Amino acid sequence: MINHSDINPANLPIFKKGIEIYETVDHICELFPEDNIALQAIEENIMEDASTLFVKIAGAQDAPYDLRMEAATLIRKSANNLMVQNHALGLFGFKDVEYFKIVRDLIEEYRLLFIDWVASFDPWDYVIDRWGLFNPPGVGPFDKDPDDDIPFDPKDFFEEDTD
Repeated sequence: MINHSDINPANLPIFKKGIEIYETVDHICELFPEDNIALQAIEENIMEDASTLFVKIAGAQDAPYDLRMEAATLIRKSANNLMVQNHALGLFGFKDVEYFKIVRDLIEEYRLLFIDWVASFDPWDYVIDRWGLFNPPGVGPFDKDPDDDIPFDPKDFFEEDTD
């Protein structure tokens, strides 16, 4: 099994693709007219979505299964948001909306890397998600935590002061 904490997230293909998408979106946003308030507001949203594609990869690197799944959900949401932004850009008068097809193509490449990334999650490295959303298969929100059965006697670890 791969120890994910030994892997620098910046070396992961999905992280690198996320950076590429972010930089591409940033270049496209530079074309937005400064006097178009709607496009300036959209810019904030798409830059946030683009940054999520690599920031959440890095943040999930050392996390247990449930937190990695949560990050994956946020990443998927951001990628899907970016996929449909060309419609909003066109509605609000962005004359170079065809450039956003580049972003859509990059997101498709990212999606394939994402599938492999999620498949690498270790479902046995988890903390029970008591909300019930991100548990590995076969684990429920009301299950007993197996760590509760580990006996702990402080006397085994600390000497008693007999003075």
